[in-house]
Formats: sequence, structure tokens, C-alpha cells
Amino acid sequence: MKQSTNHLLMVEPAVFFANPQTLDTNVYQTEKHDVPYKVTLEKATAEFQNYRDMLVEKGVMVTTVIGHEECPDMVFPNWASTYDDGRLIIYPMLAENRSFERRPRIVDWLKRHYPKIEDWSFYEEQGLALESTASIVADHVNKLAYSGLSKRTSPELVKKWADFMGYDVIMFETKSHAGIPVYHTDFLMYIGTEMAGICSECFVDDGQRKKVLDSLSKTHEVVEFTMEQLQANCCNALEVLGRGDEKMLTMSKAAERALDDRQFEIISKYYDRLICPDIPTLEKYGGGSARCMLMELF
Repeated sequence: MKQSTNHLLMVEPAVFFANPQTLDTNVYQTEKHDVPYKVTLEKATAEFQNYRDMLVEKGVMVTTVIGHEECPDMVFPNWASTYDDGRLIIYPMLAENRSFERRPRIVDWLKRHYPKIEDWSFYEEQGLALESTASIVADHVNKLAYSGLSKRTSPELVKKWADFMGYDVIMFETKSHAGIPVYHTDFLMYIGTEMAGICSECFVDDGQRKKVLDSLSKTHEVVEFTMEQLQANCCNALEVLGRGDEKMLTMSKAAERALDDRQFEIISKYYDRLICPDIPTLEKYGGGSARCMLMELF
């Protein structure tokens, strides 16, 4: 299986504001709105459309669907993952209004294209969550996976995923600047074909930090980010394929601005082109960034 794909699913928001059901686990979102919700939605929609158009302009295929008015986080679709052998996994979410994001029309569309279906959403009834590629960052080429544990990422389901996929997995504990776990693994690390980025500074255990860095370094050049850069969304990036299968890296404009010269030099060795949308409204109230907005369709 290739590490990246040229086809993405994006969800245009039908509503957008700071989700009250995720505030206790996501310290990167801002609760207080300084403009009316209508204005927030208008800004978020414009940012979404600009990002989608930037990807399409660079040769990335984007399938767009419209969100649902009960789902303020639907612009961040991390309730399913797809694989090139036709497998589709549907995941349990922690917040109740995030479970509503699994809209039947979108699920049915995915099932038509990915007929090998694993539906794990019933684990919500047991209080367990595993939020797709946000919970588990995978090195598909080497069949390795990495998972930072939190209320949104249950260790028993990480193990279930690894057994089902036939991947080795390394789990670890993290602590954000606010003292609670970083809510999603894809907010603190990303893996491309030849390079990876990570904020290992947020790891709680030195042994776990060394194990993850040693593992990544065997197959990738690793760029380290600081806790301040983590807050600037530098780790929330994704390798995508454009025209002629050109490998490109996408991260937000805020993340790009926060890179230092050495980090930019290393990234530029592997990617001639960066796709960096300006998405301040989505980042401020959603607590997610560019990678969070993309579901990969393999």
C-alpha cells in the first residue's frame, strides 16, 4: 500500500462553532466567539472552499459533501478510513454530536466504493473511542503505526486496529501545554513517504519517546517540533499526491509561518510544493487544522 493518495474527501460545513462537547479534551479550540455564529460560518466556509480549490488546482482529486446542521465539527471527517484493498473501517467517536457525522448518505457512498466493511461504531455504547486516522498515524509502507492515547483513543481499540490491519503499533502517553493529553495523534505527528514530523517534547515518558523516534528514524528523516510549534499546528500535516503523482505536503498557513529555517530546509528536500491554506477561523474555533479536514480515499 502506498503511503499517500491523490483522492480526498472533504466536508463543507453546514454549521460551525466551538463544539461544547469536545472542549474538555481539545485545548486548542477557543470557546468564546467574538463574532456572531453566522459570521463564523461564513468565514469558515470561505476558508474551506479556498483550501479545497488550492488542492484541486494542484491536481488533487477532491470529493466534496455538505455537512449536517447538528454537527459543528463535521468539517473534520475522522470517523472512517479507507484502504486500497477495498476495506472501510467506521469508527466510534467520543462526543455524541460527532457520532452524528456518520450520515447515511455519505456512509452509503463510501460503502459502494469500499465493500469490505468493518463497523466499530457500536463501541460507543461501551464508552470507547477510536477516531480514525486522527487517533492512529500509520506508516503504510512499513506496516507500522503510532498512537497517542487520550479519551478519544482507547488502547484496546488501537490494538484491535493493529491486529485487523496486520500492523505493529507503538502507543504512548502525551501531555499538552494545558497538562492533559494531546487530543489526537495526528495533531502531534505526521508521516510521509520519506520524512516525518513530530513533537516528541509532549511525550510523558522518555522511554516511549526514544522508542518512537528510533522507529521513525529507521525509515524516515525526522523533523522535530517544539510545544509552541505544536500549538501553531505544525504537526497537523499530510502528504498528498497531485498531477503525475507528485508528492506534496499540506499544512496551514499558520503552521508554515511557524517553521524555522532548518525545518523548512529539510521539508523542502522531500517536497517541491507545499499547499498552505489560510484557515484561522477553522483553527481557532475547531481546534483542528489542515490535515484534520482531509479523509484519504485510497
